[in-house]
Amino acid sequence: MRAEKKYLIEDVETHLKKSDYVILANFTGVTVADAAELRSRLAAEKAEYHVVKNSSLRVAAKSLGLPDIEAQLIGPTAIIVGGKNSAGVAKVLKQFFKDKQKVVVKAGVLSKKFISSKDIERLADMPSLEVLRAQLLGLLNQPAGSFVRLINAVPQGLVNVLQAKVRASQA
Repeated sequence: MRAEKKYLIEDVETHLKKSDYVILANFTGVTVADAAELRSRLAAEKAEYHVVKNSSLRVAAKSLGLPDIEAQLIGPTAIIVGGKNSAGVAKVLKQFFKDKQKVVVKAGVLSKKFISSKDIERLADMPSLEVLRAQLLGLLNQPAGSFVRLINAVPQGLVNVLQAKVRASQA
C-alpha cells in the first residue's frame, strides 16, 4: 500500500476512534462558508465534521470492526464524529439541514450498530440528556415524596386527634 493511502486510512481511523458513533453525510452543494458554520455549530457538542475519501473510510471502518457501510459510500461523503452526545449532534445536523437545505444524512453507526437516516432523525427528536436526567430525577422523587407523606400521615393523624381533644376539653 502506498504511503499516501496508508496515511489517509490512518487519519480516518483516528477520527472514527473519537466517539462511539459516526454519522455519514452527503455534502453536495456545501460551500466553504457552510462547512465552517456547521463546524462551529458542531463544536458546541464537541463534534467534528470531516470530508473523507470513500475508499479510505471503507478500509478504516472494516479495520475497526464497524458494520458494513458499503451501500452508503456513494457520492461525496463527510463524517461527523466526536463528543458524547450523539442526540445533540443529530439535532445540530437536523437544524442545519432545515436552515440550509444542505448536508443530507446518509446513515450512521452507533455503538458499533448500523443506524439508518430515519433512526438518526428520531435520535434528533429525542429530548436532550439534561432533560432526560431531570425527568428521571422527577420520577425517582415521586415515590420518595409519597413515601414520606405516607409515613407522616399516621403521626399527623394522631396529632390532629389530640388537638381536637384539647379543643373539645377547652370548650
